[in-house]
Amino acid sequence: MTVTSTTETTTGGLVSESVGQQSTETGPPARPTRPKKRKWTAVTGTVGPLGIGVAMLWLSVIVLLPLAALTVTSFENGLSGFWEAVTSPVALASLRVTVTVSAIVALINVVMGTLIAWVLVRDEFPGKRFVNALIDLPFALPTIVASIVLLALYGPNSPIGVQLNATQPGLVVALAFVTLPFVVRSVQPVLIETDREVEQAAASLGASNWTIFRKVVLPILSPAIISGAGLAFARAIGEYGSVVLIGGNIPRETQVTSQYIQQQIEIDRPVNAAAVSVALLAIAFVTLLVLRVLSSRSQRREEQAQ
Repeated sequence: MTVTSTTETTTGGLVSESVGQQSTETGPPARPTRPKKRKWTAVTGTVGPLGIGVAMLWLSVIVLLPLAALTVTSFENGLSGFWEAVTSPVALASLRVTVTVSAIVALINVVMGTLIAWVLVRDEFPGKRFVNALIDLPFALPTIVASIVLLALYGPNSPIGVQLNATQPGLVVALAFVTLPFVVRSVQPVLIETDREVEQAAASLGASNWTIFRKVVLPILSPAIISGAGLAFARAIGEYGSVVLIGGNIPRETQVTSQYIQQQIEIDRPVNAAAVSVALLAIAFVTLLVLRVLSSRSQRREEQAQ
């Protein structure tokens, strides 16, 4: 009798559990919770609204307000006055010289900067730390000092017999000096983080050094190289101190746009100077924007390939 009652109790418990499960399973399905939409005014991060407000205020005071004032000044004579100031023959000649020389310098930096970064990362030699520290010298050295040094070395009394004073090659040398660190410092960290096992695998399959660099290394370095080249170009088109002595400031030949702007201010034409400054700023902005887009696309293709 005891066994029978125990069995019945157990059976009843199982039945009640199964009925409970069935009632749970056959109940109405739970409604999926919709993710809450974040308002565009919501602030996320660690600094909070106060930190963001301070950052935006500082950015406005240092960058946006001066640019706005410059733009307003450049249009004081109307759109026709702006266009006339920018398209004057001497202004166009200075823009042509500036953009041409800066593009040449950027291409030189792409080749030599990548090579220097490669040597500093992949090779060991005496004095490597000294050379690595020397790369940042153009950042710390006043650019007018660079112009004095270059004039003493390549001027009329050149100790090595090379005279580049008042020539476009002299401008190239001066701008190459002040823009040297950009590509080097952009490529260096990427090379340090690059996985060399892929290169070793390609070498074990019989690939030459050039093929390994072109097919394996260069796609990885391309975003950094493009970014460094864009920064070098933007710095070169606005450079003044390093070219003020060795350039010669010859209109239509070696006069860069920064020197032309100074000349317009000295002859009391601030509106013309502002107009040409806006044109130079637009060239730098468009160049950086295009290079940023190309760098992002190259990086995205590299990530998809991996």
